[in-house]
Amino acid sequence: MITTDFVHGSPCWLDIGAPDVPATSRFYRSVFGWDFQSMGSDPEVGEYGVFQLDGKGVGGIGPLTEQGARSAWMIYFRTDDADATARAAEQQGGTVRVAPSDADEWGRMAQLTDPQGGQFAVWQAGEKALGGLEAADRPGALCWTELYTTDAAAAKAFYGSVFGWTTQDMPLPGDGDGTYSLITPADQPEERMHGGLMQLPATDLSLNGGRPYWHPVFATADCDATVAKVTENGGSVQMGPEDAEGVGRLAVCVDPNGADFVVLKPSEM
Repeated sequence: MITTDFVHGSPCWLDIGAPDVPATSRFYRSVFGWDFQSMGSDPEVGEYGVFQLDGKGVGGIGPLTEQGARSAWMIYFRTDDADATARAAEQQGGTVRVAPSDADEWGRMAQLTDPQGGQFAVWQAGEKALGGLEAADRPGALCWTELYTTDAAAAKAFYGSVFGWTTQDMPLPGDGDGTYSLITPADQPEERMHGGLMQLPATDLSLNGGRPYWHPVFATADCDATVAKVTENGGSVQMGPEDAEGVGRLAVCVDPNGADFVVLKPSEM
């Protein structure tokens, strides 16, 4: 499960780059009931803001800043040392897209890419100790992270070296064909599993031009009702809603800008 008690390598934040911040904010407000709090505007970058649920931060939004980038959710993993993690990623064949830099006194961040092309970010809390998410694992908040990759073995080796993650393989639910690898931060118990990865051919990754990508899973109390809000507000559905044995009822959704995310009503919720 994802918690707000962050450890090295655990998901701690996510944000989305959008071509139209106000319109995209309205979409997610309609789907999840989030509020938008502006954090100000930079003349070179644009406006950045925080999504809140009942007054607690659940994610961020800002303008697209990378040339040719598609609108997508970026997942941040906690690190004790952003510079060391960036160096480790490069040593393991990854790429530093945005070099480690300070966000005032709030923390230090870097944006990285794994050897297969999956993009992610890391966050090191600063003097003001902005840890990240203030709510998780509840309806309307992040409850899981997922990587679709073209090479599961290589991805497990890379992230295992960079973060110390351990993985546990299990058959994909339902069809009995394929493997899903569960991810746990280093030296943490099984209940701190925070995500999974699965191998797919590049032809199944058309949303990102055939390249691997991470996406968030948001919990919901009613998957079908949330999917209806997605489509009513200009989004679309790639898969579902459908039941996954032992997991819950889920759907893969896409917002009006093409950013994908999953909504899940966990079986135990």
